[in-house]
Formats: sequence, C-alpha cells, structure tokens
Amino acid sequence: MNETESGVRINKYLSAAGVCSRREADRQLEAGNVRIGDCVADVGDRVQDGDQVYFQGRLVESEKERILLVVNKPRGIVCTAEKREKNNIVDYLNYPKRIYPVGRLDKQSEGLLLMTNEGEIVNKIMRSGNRHEKEYIVTVHKTVTESFLRGLAGGVPILGTMTRKCRVERVDRRSFRIVLTQGMNRQIRRMCEYFDYRVVSLKRVRIMNIHLGDLPTGQYRHVTPQEMERLCQMLKGSSNETVRFESSRINQQLWEEEE
Repeated sequence: MNETESGVRINKYLSAAGVCSRREADRQLEAGNVRIGDCVADVGDRVQDGDQVYFQGRLVESEKERILLVVNKPRGIVCTAEKREKNNIVDYLNYPKRIYPVGRLDKQSEGLLLMTNEGEIVNKIMRSGNRHEKEYIVTVHKTVTESFLRGLAGGVPILGTMTRKCRVERVDRRSFRIVLTQGMNRQIRRMCEYFDYRVVSLKRVRIMNIHLGDLPTGQYRHVTPQEMERLCQMLKGSSNETVRFESSRINQQLWEEEE
C-alpha cells in the first residue's frame, strides 16, 4: 500500500486502538503481521477512512475505555505481549481486555509496572526526553558506601554514554533508593557493576505520581481517578512522539527501558 498524506499512520492507528505501543507496532509491521485490507502493511503506511486493519490476523476495533493498571510484577515474568514467551505479562495477568506494558522491568526485577490500552500515555511516560521520574529500591551483595552512592548520583559511563545525575539515598546497610529520569537497558545493574557491586534484588516502587504501595506481588489494581487526574496534569507538555534512533536496531534496544 502506498503512503498518502491523508489518513493516520498505521503505528499510531494501532496504538490509539489499544493494540500495542507505536514501537511494538513498528516491529510487528516489519515482521509482516499487519494488514490493511488484503495488503500487508509497511512501516509508514496510512489508514484511510473505511479501511479495515488486521493485527496478527484479527480485525482491529477501537477500544473506547481508557485502561491503566498498576501491577506488582513478580520475578520471572517477562514484560512483553509476545505470545511465544510463555511467561509473558499479558497471559500472566489474564486481563479480559487487550492491554500492554508501559516500558519494561527485566525478568529478574519486580515491582511497579503500568499496563494500558492507550499508546499516547505509553509514549509520554516512557520517552526519555520527558524526564519523568521512576523510583527503585535496590539491594546489593555488599555494604553500601558513601563513595558508591556519590558515584551513582553523579553519572556513570555505560553503553557508550554517561547516565544522567540522579537522586540516591541509603535505605540500610546493603540497600539504597534511586530515582531515575531515563531508562537505558539494565541501567541500574550496569551502574552498580561499574563500581563492582552486584544487584541482588531490584524493585520499582514509583512511576511519576503512581506508587506501588502495599499491592501484593502478582496482583493489579486500576489507577484511581485522583491518580489519573494528577498524572494527566504532569504529562501536559510531554512529547508523545515515539523515540527514533539514527543508528541500528541493536542500538535502539540498548536504550529501551529494562532495569
């Protein structure tokens, strides 16, 4: 299908319909899993009024209800909607409507994960340039020293760049709290490794104004109206453009949030 100036870009259409994020849509397009009518869609194609879009063989229908869940992800669960991953978060939750994760926590990390059917929220929360806060409690294998905490806070060279300065404070002898405004692949683990510390456990406890609180492991709840109102206020002025990378796909994956 040839791209025209009218209509909606296919990745934005899938995101708005609650199918997946724009980034995931681009991946599915590259894999040939999206059709517009009888034609396999390409990245950059547009959906015109009256077009029928199929995602992995199923007709895409717009989701009217805004869904945003607070999930306490257990260790061992993978933050993907990919069905070939037997421990994927979507099947684990078994939520009755189509949702997908906002960003990632790696398989061995736990704690707060947001899940939604609204791609615009995903892009605004997770885009690194918007500098929204994410807070973690980290336990390491040896005593936390003041020099280690100062080193983390000041910026650490990983993945060919320096991490942003961040807030860090001790929790107890082997644990600390860290607040990040970016999401590089396995960022906290790599930061600790730079100072010869090994992460024993990593738990996310906050994204912006949304707190994990005492939500049991493996359970979820809907955000409250008050939380949603405050979140929308905080997201005003945030870019909702999907992050684009000039280099290879491998380099893109290095920057995806996966603590």
